[in-house]
Amino acid sequence: MPPFFVAPRFETAYYSSISGSNHSVPTLSPRKIVKGFTVKKLIITVLFTLLAAPAALAADRYISDDLFTFMHSGPNNTYRIIGSVNAGSKVQLIKTNRDTGYTQVRDDRGRTGWVQSKFVTNQESMAIRLPRIEKELAEVKEQLANARQTSDAEKAGLVTSLETRNQQISDLENKYSEISDQLTSVETENRELRAKLDTQKDDMLLKYFTYGGGVAGLGLLFGLILPHVMPRRKRSPAGWA
Repeated sequence: MPPFFVAPRFETAYYSSISGSNHSVPTLSPRKIVKGFTVKKLIITVLFTLLAAPAALAADRYISDDLFTFMHSGPNNTYRIIGSVNAGSKVQLIKTNRDTGYTQVRDDRGRTGWVQSKFVTNQESMAIRLPRIEKELAEVKEQLANARQTSDAEKAGLVTSLETRNQQISDLENKYSEISDQLTSVETENRELRAKLDTQKDDMLLKYFTYGGGVAGLGLLFGLILPHVMPRRKRSPAGWA
């Protein structure tokens, strides 16, 4: 059987001082009781208000939710009141009288009685739910803080990694620029060396041609001069002398 709880409501009831009977018999008129109670309560309320006004202006206060409902011995308010049940108390449902609007319950003290059905609910009171809600809220806040911390750490790691990669890219770009400059310089030097080599080749060919021409000219010159310079041998009657 699911647990039930007394809702945060309260009822106003009057009853006689006669005990030991299932039904109470009023000895005073309800109108007189209500009238006397109302006038007295009004006077007390006015005096309390006048006395408490300075304090009320000095600090904030809150209305307590520690209310109660009466428990009767029978299924309506004409039965003897056997006690009261605080709002939010956990009770066991026994049965319900739909005609009178009362429900029989058993409280945590083992007392069995009848209370108005409108005050019985299957929802826990705020006094019971609030600590659990606060605990869940604290857990959610802790999880959120942990998630935020993890997210911040991951973000910082990503920022550091991005900065490192950007630095690596910048270094590679600088190295590429240096290598490109070196390559341009080498190509320029290579062209200059090739030009010098071609010039030297031309000079060497020219020298070769010059030397060759000179040697050929000298040979020709010697060939023409030597026969005239060298004495000829006289021919004897028997042959050359």
